[in-house]
Amino acid sequence: MSNYPPPAPPAPAGPPSPGWWLASDGRWYPPAGQPTTAGYGYGGPLRTSGLAIASLALGIVWLGWIGSVLAVIFGHVALAQVREGTRSGRGMAIAGLVLGYGGMALLVLFVVLAFTSDNWAMS
Repeated sequence: MSNYPPPAPPAPAGPPSPGWWLASDGRWYPPAGQPTTAGYGYGGPLRTSGLAIASLALGIVWLGWIGSVLAVIFGHVALAQVREGTRSGRGMAIAGLVLGYGGMALLVLFVVLAFTSDNWAMS
């Protein structure tokens, strides 16, 4: 007993929301410019932004002031990637920004205290 021809694939359900289109591979895709996430058999999960990870790591490590500056820069670029829908990692980017700005604020505070301290006076 042969199983030829193979059974036809099930008919796809309707689009998840208006504007989506059915590709020849049988998966639904969103209109251009909308993020793709897992759940409807299309695309797959978004990859985490490497810049968001770097922002968080540099914000934690600090590495003097340069780590904080890089954490802020990478965090803003990562947030732009998340906003475009090409990457995930919004929470890590925000945490990196908070730590980066906090590190920069501590540096400014340290410099101000160093210049206003009585022990700083030169003889």
